[in-house]
Amino acid sequence: MPMTNKISRRGVMAAAIGAACVATLPRSVLALTQSGARTLVDSLVAEINRVIASGASLNAMIGQFEAIFRRYADVDLIARSTLGADANRASAAQMRAYTEAFRGYIARKYGKRFKEFVGGQIEVQNVRAVKSWYEVQSRVNLRGEAPFDVRFLVSDRSGRDLFFDMVIEGISLRLSERTEIGSMLDRRQGNIDALIADLRRAG
Repeated sequence: MPMTNKISRRGVMAAAIGAACVATLPRSVLALTQSGARTLVDSLVAEINRVIASGASLNAMIGQFEAIFRRYADVDLIARSTLGADANRASAAQMRAYTEAFRGYIARKYGKRFKEFVGGQIEVQNVRAVKSWYEVQSRVNLRGEAPFDVRFLVSDRSGRDLFFDMVIEGISLRLSERTEIGSMLDRRQGNIDALIADLRRAG
């Protein structure tokens, strides 16, 4: 299966469950604990399982996913990471607009495919410490497909426990989105405002 297909098919579940690691997280883990990381992902998974099983309309599912992403993900860190080095030249107002547009883009891009996962189930399995964060390992079971692994990377860098990336069978959703965002920005000759406008329409 081509890598792009794996991201679009299996990456959607990982994004719905909320998007390799951020280069460095310099602050050591103090408040974050192994049990805290697992509790975060247990709660996240429970909410996603409820949405999948709810029978709600597609638009309602997308709205619920955006709310879940806002609640459990370090959206500011993920959004800045996907913009890459170009984040350094963005103004504060542009970063706020970009982060808001990115959150909606993720919700639409992946949330619209929730129906494919009706009848599926996500199970949290193990937790391990990795440098200054925790990796929470889970298994996704879909009807008619072999189970696959999703790993949530959890940190308290923002001041509370949040996931800052998801790795689907070794492929980082955050890094795959950085590639996609980079391509969109290149098509706009590096114009961040045009990229923000594109994100508001995309997904």
